[in-house]
Amino acid sequence: MKVIHIAIGSLIFLQISLSGCVITEESSYSSHSIERNALEQRLTLARRYIGDSNWDDAKRNLKLAMKIKPSDPEVYEVYALFHQSTGENDSAEEYFLEAIKLRPDFSRARNNYAAFLYLQKRYEEARIQLLEVTSDALYSARPQAFVNLGMCQLKLHDRASAKRSFKKALLMDSDNVLALVEMGHIAYEQGELDEAWRFFQAQRGSAAQQSSRALWLGIIVSRKLGDIDSEASLALMLKSLYPDSMEYQVYSREQ
Repeated sequence: MKVIHIAIGSLIFLQISLSGCVITEESSYSSHSIERNALEQRLTLARRYIGDSNWDDAKRNLKLAMKIKPSDPEVYEVYALFHQSTGENDSAEEYFLEAIKLRPDFSRARNNYAAFLYLQKRYEEARIQLLEVTSDALYSARPQAFVNLGMCQLKLHDRASAKRSFKKALLMDSDNVLALVEMGHIAYEQGELDEAWRFFQAQRGSAAQQSSRALWLGIIVSRKLGDIDSEASLALMLKSLYPDSMEYQVYSREQ
């Protein structure tokens, strides 16, 4: 079977907004609680401004957060995201490492650091960080961390491990679109066309809009199955939604 590989997308950043802290009745007026609330407000604002590319206000709130609690690992994590967003990769890495040093079990920071490493094409280092993240049974975004791990393993040409990681993600989140798409591609490469089509249909029912990689999966599988109508329909969607995508460029060259 001729297999055409399309580049796999970046890992998912989990820049989760900070929720309000839980305050017990005994400590509701304590200085610690007031400090924590102030810190969380500054970090929430900083994240929002980073998302809006408002660097001046993001930096202002980060400086205020650092004044409130200079040793807080979440401050260092947001500083890392700030520097990463502005292209200052050396500084971003320093802040990620400091956040993890201050709190070794800080899974969200490790996951974001792994995404940073992935973007730098440092796949083995990202894999090591993600193994730590996925071992944290209490991490709320653990299913997505398994997807991220699977993505790294694909880049390292370890499809067997990637398949196991995507399966674990789906056990925890059966509607995880990224895991369904990648499992479909793996099934296609292994010649399991009916299984690949099943994964394609499953992600189709879960996704608000098909990604270019998902549409490509549908195109190559329907072509192998001899379903000309489905192939043509999906190719039209790919052209309409993602005319500049690598997938559409490959499709165009084949015609």
